[in-house]
Amino acid sequence: MASVAENLLLFRGVWHDRISAYAPSGVELTEDPLGGSPGPVPYEQLVYLDIEGDQFIQTNVVLRGRDPHARTFRGSIVDGVLVFDRLGPQAPEMVGVSGGPGVLVFAPRRIDEEGTTRFYDPDYIRHLGGDQRTRTTTLYREGELVRVLTVMGTRISSDPTQRVPHDPRGATGPVHQSATVSQVYSAEEKS
Repeated sequence: MASVAENLLLFRGVWHDRISAYAPSGVELTEDPLGGSPGPVPYEQLVYLDIEGDQFIQTNVVLRGRDPHARTFRGSIVDGVLVFDRLGPQAPEMVGVSGGPGVLVFAPRRIDEEGTTRFYDPDYIRHLGGDQRTRTTTLYREGELVRVLTVMGTRISSDPTQRVPHDPRGATGPVHQSATVSQVYSAEEKS
């Protein structure tokens, strides 16, 4: 069995991710103007990922390569599927599903909603064993594939409830913040 909850437990901890972006042709990009968090690439971030019971929370903190900021996402496991809190106006219902042992997919439950026409970016996350993982994200804008993110991650702490010493927000304070509200699905998007 490789349930969503079991897979999330494999990823519990603090990850140091290195993110690069590519055009569909494979050309490495130096800017990602169309992503949910536009900016220069490559960049690095800390990812605090926690699952307790059926409650999920993740906070991404830019470490270097972009202006500092943090984004928090929350969700709950319902009927074996991770259901994210709505990400913003006109956002689809986002879910996390199992792709087998060590594999998670974060994607809209349905892709026939108005918001997914404007912005659609499924994540394919694979635990490689030990403290290594990868994530590939394909980004579609107005129905067209425009960018692929490639992420290589190393777990640097098994405790996602405490900030790591090199967190740019400082080593003390709450790990998570209010859930991030995104405008990327809205017709009134402000990137």
